[in-house]
Amino acid sequence: MSKFAARLLTLAIFAMALVTAPVVTKVYAAPDESPPPPSSDKGKKKKSSEFKPGIEDTAFATGYRAAYATIYDRADYAAAIPQLKALGRDDNAAVANLIGYAYRKLGDYKVAQIWYERALKTDPSHVKTWQYYGLWQVEQGNRESAQYHLNRIAALSGTGSEEYRSLAAALEQAPGTGLAY
Repeated sequence: MSKFAARLLTLAIFAMALVTAPVVTKVYAAPDESPPPPSSDKGKKKKSSEFKPGIEDTAFATGYRAAYATIYDRADYAAAIPQLKALGRDDNAAVANLIGYAYRKLGDYKVAQIWYERALKTDPSHVKTWQYYGLWQVEQGNRESAQYHLNRIAALSGTGSEEYRSLAAALEQAPGTGLAY
């Protein structure tokens, strides 16, 4: 009977550990108004313990901030791309958008387009991607497409948003001025 009691006690301790263990939740460092969305847990009710960041998510946030700084503080676009890809979340709209931005700043417009489209496929409401892809369109001379992007931004975040103002200002410039955004 003591063998049975030991097994039962072990099972009870294991069950308690499972019930009280924190659940990993996404934590993001976002460069723009729309942070990377949580994983595909849509529709599931969150327990209070699910709001505590896990080690994996803290590593993601730290890596994301480092890549963000590499792009915006040091303008080292070539170094930022492997940093962003190493996060393992390049199907995330914010991450894919930054990868596209880095490629655009490096002048690799075809690859940048792929990443912008990937970001919008993941999250069609990601305003920062609409802005950056719209600027890509302006640089390519696709003013009608850029205007479409501007209209999408207006619908998503209004005409007073930074993203709208930035793209609108780019569209106000004369075509062929050679400005890069």
